[in-house]
Amino acid sequence: MSMAASEMKGTVSLILWCEIILTKIIIIMKKINNFFFIGAVALMLVVSASCTKEGPQGIAGKDGTNGTNGTNGTDGTATCVECHSSNQVIYARENQWAASMHATGAAFERNEGECAICHTSQGFRGNLDGSYDWTAAGAMINNPNPQNCYTCHQIHETYTAADLTLTVASDAAIALRNTTNTHNFGKGNVCASCHQGRTVDPFPVAGGDSIVVGSSRYGVHHGPQSNTLAGVGMGLFEVGSGLVNSAHATLIADACVNCHMAEAFGTQSGGHSMWMGYEYHGATVLNTVGCEVSGCHEGEDVQAMTEEFQAGIATLLAELKVKLDAAGITAEGSDNSVNGKYSGLVAGACLDYKALTEDKSLGVHNPKYVKKLLTNLNEAL
Repeated sequence: MSMAASEMKGTVSLILWCEIILTKIIIIMKKINNFFFIGAVALMLVVSASCTKEGPQGIAGKDGTNGTNGTNGTDGTATCVECHSSNQVIYARENQWAASMHATGAAFERNEGECAICHTSQGFRGNLDGSYDWTAAGAMINNPNPQNCYTCHQIHETYTAADLTLTVASDAAIALRNTTNTHNFGKGNVCASCHQGRTVDPFPVAGGDSIVVGSSRYGVHHGPQSNTLAGVGMGLFEVGSGLVNSAHATLIADACVNCHMAEAFGTQSGGHSMWMGYEYHGATVLNTVGCEVSGCHEGEDVQAMTEEFQAGIATLLAELKVKLDAAGITAEGSDNSVNGKYSGLVAGACLDYKALTEDKSLGVHNPKYVKKLLTNLNEAL
């Protein structure tokens, strides 16, 4: 490279370097200028503010009207504690219910058609308010529950103690199947809504048309306690004269509730367990609190009286079963009915045998009535 060319290249590099330096200087100056500009503006504002003076105070305005005080809100738990208090009553009832047949053996999987109105809680409530039509084709309760608090009480509708109101009114008589008569069981109306015989059609009449039995399950089903308790003319097959009711049918205002829900013995009887007896050291002990409180059997040995009476009814039932076996409508060793055509008397006697066996009180629900009815049936056959 020539000397001239080398000098020219150096000159160009110097010029470029100078331009770079100049550019940086310009940028720095702009930043400095901006800083001083902002400072100047701030200073002007301070000076301006210090020069501003407030004017004289204006005329005072009129006093405004005081606002009304708002209404105090309610305590969100005020109604809840009417039931959910610290007295543990609800827990005790839940514990008793858990040991009851309603909780342990209610067969709530029977959730179709008419079965669902008693075997499921939703079907029971739905039948009351019309939301479940058990006569409709394919009627069924989905996700069924056994009988529980919501079945018998109007739980969590008002969130007050009124929620313990029964779902079936206790101040009016209710209809029973296989009869045109009605009966008021008081608070027991909610029990009687299910614990009564199933419809039998045609219902046998002594001396009437023959009855064709086409099922081994011919009968009034498994829970005819209300028919037995209500007694005369209340849905059982009746023959002969002299049928009268015991005081149990007429003097116990709340029927089932009075005895089955008397003061509880733990979870073994009474209360919401609804059991009448419990096992204690190998012996069955009856919860007789309801009998004594009613004033009817005060001072009496209710358990001894009961056991003696039940033994007599068991004998009458056994005699009736022998006669039914002889008539061919049942067979020895089984309570199932045998298909065939039978007289009204034989068919009706079979209905009563099954009903009074399924009643499970061995006549205690209505002693005079049951004893006389079985006596009449045995004599008639």
